[in-house]
Amino acid sequence: MDLKNTRINYTKNEINYNDIYDNPFEFFVEWINEAFLNNCLEPNSFVLSTIEDNIPTSRVVLLKNIDHDGFVFYTNYDSSKSKHILINNNVSLNFFWPELEKQVRVIGAAYKINDNVSDEYFASRPKESQLGAILSEQSKKIDFNYDFNSKLIMLQEKYKNKDIKRPLNWGGFKVIPTKIEFWQGRPSRLHDRLLYKFKEGKWDKSRLSP
Repeated sequence: MDLKNTRINYTKNEINYNDIYDNPFEFFVEWINEAFLNNCLEPNSFVLSTIEDNIPTSRVVLLKNIDHDGFVFYTNYDSSKSKHILINNNVSLNFFWPELEKQVRVIGAAYKINDNVSDEYFASRPKESQLGAILSEQSKKIDFNYDFNSKLIMLQEKYKNKDIKRPLNWGGFKVIPTKIEFWQGRPSRLHDRLLYKFKEGKWDKSRLSP
């Protein structure tokens, strides 16, 4: 493996700085739609970074909604990421679509969403996913031989022909950004970078050097 000589010359696209959106959410929707249209793997996945004892920690989660002011994901509120957020809600998100040579970096703050919205989303999930949310004590230590299958069978029987209510320790967070950067790979590592910063109720745009 020759890591020092491993590189790709990005040539697929560019950012037209003469024709850019005033609102970064419109730009983001355009890019994520392109990722879906090009069958990118898990196009709505992103790396979520939180802070634990002043140390960043990251994991991949799935984006489940975009609205006019934020990015929404769902999780167990007893998970490590939720506990981090409830202590320090400053987070970053990183979307990367290598097939398109595109990346979006988001910096902002995460907030619990309305319970009714979490209820509505939970009700829309497949029943197996609902049962999984009940079964999983996310981030808790378990035995190496812990048998999920037998416990899942018991839950399937318990909730057979019954609606499942959202567990109170499961729901959504919305990340409201203060910065969103769009990165487009370009030849010779001279990448396009477009930064939006939210100031005094509006988005300021600037181009960054690669």
